[in-house]
Amino acid sequence: MRNIVILISGSGSNMAAIAQAAQREDWHQKFQARVCAVISSRPDAKGLQMATELGLPTQVVDHRDFADQADPRAAFDHALMQAIDEHQPALVVLAGFMRILTPAFVAHYAGRLINVHPSLLPAFPGLNTHQRAIDAGCRFAGATVHQVTADLDHGPILTQAVVPVLPEDTADSLAARVLTQEHLMYPQAVAEILGSLRKSF
Repeated sequence: MRNIVILISGSGSNMAAIAQAAQREDWHQKFQARVCAVISSRPDAKGLQMATELGLPTQVVDHRDFADQADPRAAFDHALMQAIDEHQPALVVLAGFMRILTPAFVAHYAGRLINVHPSLLPAFPGLNTHQRAIDAGCRFAGATVHQVTADLDHGPILTQAVVPVLPEDTADSLAARVLTQEHLMYPQAVAEILGSLRKSF
């Protein structure tokens, strides 16, 4: 069985889209794969309740618990790796996971770690992507699913979705339009990866 671990920090809407697709499309039978755990960096993440309602095991590795360590980021990432590795994942999916991961963490999951970013990379890496797109006068925006590397939001692109930027758009209205596409493209991208893994055996 190919285990998928999803990491969240907030609402978990992309996590839910992936988990629902896995159930609806029977990834267990089709790909011998399952979403086996949802891990949050925040104990108050709304996505934890959503995951529970979907019947998924949840866990919290709170980044604030490591604030007094000599290297808080490294200590957090080490604890997170231990939690993830208990599931022997074929794929680790970042779904609104709001932590910058250390190079050691990224290297540990090289080729197995993917993310969705709310811009058409390489444009607008980092935060505040929608307002930056509006301020730049972009006529189109979108989202990108990519492999994660040590360079923030610069990994190999797997797929992209494009939406128009309307004259009346605010950052919130554009974000909502992009998020709708993320909910469609991210599960599809995960399914395509699982399909390629199946063919490799």
